[in-house]
Amino acid sequence: MLKPKTRWMVQPSDEEKVSALVEELNITPLVASLLVNRGMDTVDHARYFLFDKEQEFHDPYLLKDMDIAVNRIRQAIENHEPILIFGDYDADGVTSTSVMMVTLQQLGANVQFYIPNRFTEGYGPNEGAFRHAAESGIKLIITVDTGISALHEANVAKELGIDLIITDHHEPGPKLPEALAIIHPKLKDSVYPFKDLAGVGVALKVSHALYGEAPDHLLEFAAIGTIADLVPLKGENRLIAKRGIRKLKETKRLGIKALLKLTNAEPSAIDEETIGFIIAPRLNAVGRLDSADPAVHLLLTEDPYEAETLAEEIDQLNKERQSIVSEIAEDALKEVEENFPIEDNPVIVVGKEGWNAGVIGIVASKLVEKFYRPAIVLSFDQEKGQAKGSARSIAGFDLFKNLSECRELLPHFGGHPMAAGMTLQLDDVAELRSRLNQLAKEQLTEEDFIPVTTLDTEVNVEDVHLKSIEEMQMLAPFGMSNPKPKILIMESSIGQMRKIGADQNHLKLTIEDNGTSLDGVGFGLGHLFDHISPSSKLSVIGELSINEWNNIRKPQIFLQDIAVQSWQLFDYRGLKRVEKVKDIVPTKAKWIMFNRGTVNKFTMITPEEPIVLETIDQARDLDVNGEQLVLIDLPQTQDILEQLILNKRPARIYTLFYKEDSDFFSTLPTREHFKWYYAFLSKKAPFDLKKYGDELAKYRGWSRETIDFMSEVFFELDFVKINNGFISLNTGVNKRDLSDSLTYQQKQAQYTLENELLYSSFEQLKKWFDTRFQGSVKIEEEVEEWI
Repeated sequence: MLKPKTRWMVQPSDEEKVSALVEELNITPLVASLLVNRGMDTVDHARYFLFDKEQEFHDPYLLKDMDIAVNRIRQAIENHEPILIFGDYDADGVTSTSVMMVTLQQLGANVQFYIPNRFTEGYGPNEGAFRHAAESGIKLIITVDTGISALHEANVAKELGIDLIITDHHEPGPKLPEALAIIHPKLKDSVYPFKDLAGVGVALKVSHALYGEAPDHLLEFAAIGTIADLVPLKGENRLIAKRGIRKLKETKRLGIKALLKLTNAEPSAIDEETIGFIIAPRLNAVGRLDSADPAVHLLLTEDPYEAETLAEEIDQLNKERQSIVSEIAEDALKEVEENFPIEDNPVIVVGKEGWNAGVIGIVASKLVEKFYRPAIVLSFDQEKGQAKGSARSIAGFDLFKNLSECRELLPHFGGHPMAAGMTLQLDDVAELRSRLNQLAKEQLTEEDFIPVTTLDTEVNVEDVHLKSIEEMQMLAPFGMSNPKPKILIMESSIGQMRKIGADQNHLKLTIEDNGTSLDGVGFGLGHLFDHISPSSKLSVIGELSINEWNNIRKPQIFLQDIAVQSWQLFDYRGLKRVEKVKDIVPTKAKWIMFNRGTVNKFTMITPEEPIVLETIDQARDLDVNGEQLVLIDLPQTQDILEQLILNKRPARIYTLFYKEDSDFFSTLPTREHFKWYYAFLSKKAPFDLKKYGDELAKYRGWSRETIDFMSEVFFELDFVKINNGFISLNTGVNKRDLSDSLTYQQKQAQYTLENELLYSSFEQLKKWFDTRFQGSVKIEEEVEEWI
């Protein structure tokens, strides 16, 4: 058995709806089931999701206050008033700023942008920045991707005679800022049809209203911010991402082209992963370590030299960011393990002075990944007596809602159910930790702390082919609420399996079923190689793709987890360097010996004192259900081993079956051997065994052991007498069967034991164990725990 890392939850499919989509849209059952499971369960809904040619963006004026905002912006343009775009320092904020800058510049506005410094000013609008803007003659400030929590700053703007237009998408609080206009899809009285726009999506709606038509030339910015901010990729977000990726494939933006060239990303192959793993992390890195201004300049520049220079600078910052994250994450892990163990802390809250406030959100994500607990990571500033933090959550614990319960401790905070940012006093950190842990204890169960992998569907190996995988791409771009499909394949045979990679830390295998095979690669799963027996039936989960190599296209699966439902046999019989087994066998295994005399021979491989079983009762009484057994030596009789496992269900068995002297390769005499030897003695007795025994053995092609063994059997049956090495026949003895001899019985039993346990094939040995285990009921119960 090999348990998976997470609980696998397969979404049930409505077969009737699946069949309808297959018939009406002429798609494969695999893709039809994916659509149904994602809520596109009618022909019209599925067609709308798959094909966007006739789709249009929603009317921007459905957003409350849009008319007020547009009129004020146009007035500023006409009067040549300076306008300030106040953005945020992440990729969503940077692209939002860029969308508004391009829009207003093209409409003839006198516009500039301002993004606060994460370290000196913190998140969102601040009084100092507003006062500085007023001194510079600014009369109109437009926030993008920020501002919905800026109650005080809105009042400052009003006091300074500045008109404030807030465009944002973060969760609104119970009280809204007193601004001239608030453009936000989630306001309580909003009638806008789509609520989940990213900050750049909201900025795009303002741009749409100002232009009077959807600004297709800005969709590449909007796609980057939308995908980077992890908002649901459905509805209007899907339209933005899909069309924006098309624009990126043919982008004329010099900064984006320079960044793609530097990272060896092919423009024609750009997809959501290019944005998520190449473009967005680099745009985010700038604001995490310093001012985010260079990221905006990169997106807007029309100078090739500047584009190249900025791209190199930003790429270097990203490398620096990666190094800092690694150091802080290591520190944070120690902090959890040493001071805030997860057994007592359903919510992790850790902090330290010197931790870079720009990367702690990434560290919080790493803590969630490691411990599967909501996590808040704080950067302490002892001089100011403040802590700045970033939080990430797990399913079932709404961060924004629970932080709202602690609002009086948090003068500044905002975010979503799964992520948030905050500022608080150092003296309040312990109280925040205490409150959040209490809230978590009230809301979360033990099961909530076991990671879940949601799987779209279960398929057979034969269902995976080029057509079905190609059709799956119609569901792209993938992201939040439309993740890359994960599938389950149950109990397939292993065709090939090996470790790959410079450090042998990846796994490559082929699974087979009904004559069909599928290649799989598991990055970071190389350690599982030693825990999978080649005869096992594998259940795997992962993402399907097409492997193109040497002009050959083949389906493959990127493995994310592997499980084996049934018990596993690992055969190390005959291993010359037995100490290697210690590095392979799990630490919690039970090491078992059947002969106390061999204990000292194996002290170098057993991690602790082995269990010695010398009697049938000892073997019968040992509970091995669910255990991993290492059978070090060969038992004296089959009965002991049978009683150890009879009607039990160990998870794994590792067999070494060491035996110092083997009986298997010594000749087990047949009845013809005994018949000839008896006839020989009847003619030659008394016969001097000591003097001529070796010659007799050589003459017959036997071993001397065979001669001595037959002599001992005859002696026990009273057929002969042996005196001073001379053997002679007894006369007048009744006939007896050879099996009446205890020596003969023991020899035959040892021969059979070694034949079945030591020198049998792998398949024969596994069958020997299988026939002595109990039925499959217990297996099925165990499988239900993780599927």
